[in-house]
Parts: sequence; C-alpha cells; structure tokens
Amino acid sequence: MREGEREGELAAAVQSFVYRNYSSNMAIHVFDNDEYRPPVWKSYLYQLQQEAPHPRRVTCTCEVENRPKYYGREYHGMISREEADHLLSVAEGSYLIRESQRQPGTYTLALRFGNQTRNFRLYYDGKHFVGEKRFESIHDLVTDGLITLYIETKAAEYIAKMTINPIYEHVGYTTLNREPALKKPAPVTRDTPDGKEPHGEDSGLEERLTSLVRRATLKENDRAPKYEKVHNFKVHTFRGPHWCEYCANFMWGLIAQGVKCADCGLNVHKQCSKMVPNDCKPDLKHVKKVYSCDLTTLVKAHNSKRPMVVDMCIREIESRGLKSEGLYRVSGFSDLIEDVKLSFDRDGEKADISVNVYEDINIITGALKLYFRDLPIPVITYDAYPRFIEAAKLAEPDERLEALHEALKLLPPAHYETLKYLMAHLKRVTQNEKDNLMNAENLGIVFGPTLMRAPDLDAMTALNDIRYQRQVVESLIKNEDILF
Repeated sequence: MREGEREGELAAAVQSFVYRNYSSNMAIHVFDNDEYRPPVWKSYLYQLQQEAPHPRRVTCTCEVENRPKYYGREYHGMISREEADHLLSVAEGSYLIRESQRQPGTYTLALRFGNQTRNFRLYYDGKHFVGEKRFESIHDLVTDGLITLYIETKAAEYIAKMTINPIYEHVGYTTLNREPALKKPAPVTRDTPDGKEPHGEDSGLEERLTSLVRRATLKENDRAPKYEKVHNFKVHTFRGPHWCEYCANFMWGLIAQGVKCADCGLNVHKQCSKMVPNDCKPDLKHVKKVYSCDLTTLVKAHNSKRPMVVDMCIREIESRGLKSEGLYRVSGFSDLIEDVKLSFDRDGEKADISVNVYEDINIITGALKLYFRDLPIPVITYDAYPRFIEAAKLAEPDERLEALHEALKLLPPAHYETLKYLMAHLKRVTQNEKDNLMNAENLGIVFGPTLMRAPDLDAMTALNDIRYQRQVVESLIKNEDILF
C-alpha cells in the first residue's frame, strides 16, 4: 500500500470519532450523572500534522570516504553550508548530512523548512538525536522534526493557549471505586480507533475507555479517603493518534508525543502535565506490585486508608505474637520473609500469612519491616524529616511534644494514617513488655531507621541522626494517645 493511501485510511479512521474544530474553544456537552458522554476532541493540530512537509532525502551521487556506518547515502561528507543550501533548494523537507568544516568529526543535519536551510548538530549513541528524542533512523528523526517545526510555526499562539480552557476541569476526576457503575454506555464509546468491532455487547468496554472516561464513569465514594496524590508522569510514545486528556488537543509527532501517568494511565501533553491537579487515582492494572510501591499510590489503588500489608501483618502479629520474646528485634528466616513479600506482590489482599503457612511470627514481623524499608518515600517523608529531627533535639518534654505534633501535620494523609496505626500497635507491644522484653526504647532502635531516612545527607550527619531517629519513634510510641 502506498504512503498516501495509508494516510488516507488513517484520516478516515480518525474522522469516525473526531470532531473537526479549528477554534481554540471547545463545546462541552453536559449530561446527567447517570450517563457519560466523552468530550469533543479538537483536531486542528491533527490536521496540521497531516499537512506537514514530508522528508525528501538528497542522496550523494559519488562515493564519500570515511562515511560513518550509521549514515546512508544522505551523507555528503565535508561540504560547506552554501553547497548544502544549494542541494536542498529543490523542495521543502529536503535533507542531507554533512561533516562540519569548522569542527571536523562532528556532523550536521541540514534540513529545508520555511524556504530556508536549518542546521542541527547531529549525534549518535546507538540512536540518532538532535535533542531529547532518540530515533532508530534518520528518516524518522526528520519526519518528527518536520511535524514539530510545522505545527509550532503554524500554531504557536494556539499551542500557547491550549491549557486555558481544559476539558479536565469540566469532566472532573472522581474518586476511584472498585466497582464502577456503567449504567448505559453512550453509543460514541462504541467507536474503536482501529476500526475493530467489539466481541459482544459489553466485551472489552472498560479496556476501550480512555483513562479520562474511566474516571468520569466511576461513582463517588464518600467513605473513601480523599488522599492527594501527584501524578507519576513519564515520557511515552503513543501508537496511533492520541489526544491529550487535559486540553483535548492532538498529541503530535512520531515518538514521545507526551507523557503518561504510570499509576492511573492519564495521557497528556508534557506542557499540560504541569497544569494537572494532584488528583491521581491509581488503577490496579498500572500498580504491578505492593512492595516498593509508593505508599499513597498503593492505598489509593486499593481504596483503603492504609496499605493492606500493614493491616494484615499487624492483625496477624497481634493475634498470636504479642508475647513473643524479642518481637521485632529477633530476625526471621530471610528466604521466608522474601516469600511473604512475593506473596503480597502476587496475591495482594489474598496473600496467606496465617500460622498454617508461617509458624514463626518473626517472619511476619520481618516482612512488615521489609515493607517499610522498601518504600521509595519513607513513612516519615523526606520533606518532614528535618522537623522530626529538630523536635527530638529539644530537651524540654512539652516543647518536644508540641514540635512532634507540628511535624506530624507535614505528613501526607496516607503516611499519617499508617504511622498512627503502627504506633498504636507498638504501644500494645510495649504493654506486653513483661513477656516480649520490648519497651519503647528497644522498638525505637528497631524502627527509627526503618520509618525515617536522612534525605541526601553526608555520611557523618546521617550517622549522628540515628540516635535522634530512635528518640523520635520512642516518643511517638510513648505519647501515641496524645499525638495522634
């Protein structure tokens, strides 16, 4: 199939679910809460991408000595800018590669755009690049470059105003509910970008919904904790046409057209990502594990106050281990602790940590401590860490308690709830000190470095902080009923 025919088919497919809107404003259709209708996607930038010049390789007719093996016939050797300009004057989108006369050993991509030749320093490290994006071939690099140049030249003012009237504000971003009620899907959601028909009336419906639609169809759950969470955006290459779920505009280019939240799947332009509120609602299909997962991400994905690891391990420990000598101080067998971790990662809330599977309670305490150590952001966060250390240094007990109380306010809600639940549990552990020989000071030694880690401090300062970490946890346990 010829390139023009492929483009025609792509445009036809896109037209099936795109409303062609050239204005910077978008009509927002409001329906009742029982039925969701997707927003009207703006296609102006998609139209511009279709109009962008196509790459035209200007080949060298003679053999060039010392041509780098990763360049083809578009390499012309050491020619001047004037010669390159003359060769490229044949058409828009023409390109060649030359070796720099000023800096031999460096290479320049010369590209015809806007009736003038533009020169870009060209690099190769296994992939070709002139900026942040890396490409498998020079042809792809030039194609993407021409699209970007054309759109940013033709629509500079439009792009600058993209974030002014976002659909994100109108559609809303509701609390995640594990059982979303799709009462009567709108007919428009039946359209599929690839033209394939769904298997059966409801088969695969949720998979076809974008993350924006998924969020809009979820029922508000007033009992769910309203924890604020920053989106975990990462640069992403989208296959096929995609539209930004913040501004509703087309995401242009061949690769790395925008960013995708690794936790909830939200797709937006890189510039739009700076405007998105901190309201990420993680989707379980994006949260692949329990251990080493951000604490807030995990609780929001499971719609709970605290991580299930904390709840399940503490319940198990309190049911059969509070009187165990050296509780939390004595280590369990490391291979079995790793087995508990893998069980949570694999089975989540269905993990079996009962006495029938793990008779030694120290395996469960070890798994709980490992969960806290593996957190990318500790329970006592890096931001709050200095305030807790400062509080521990205060000699006057009342002042120390007041400072700790203020420091606790700095913790994100999920971290605060987890710490509160853990301290209440550790308080109950100390109430059995006669049997388990574990008092608040001993538990502070165990949990100090587990719950708080120094943020980028030098080794000596971090070492000096260990005693203050112990004092923080010890004070939190002893005054749990006052501080929380």
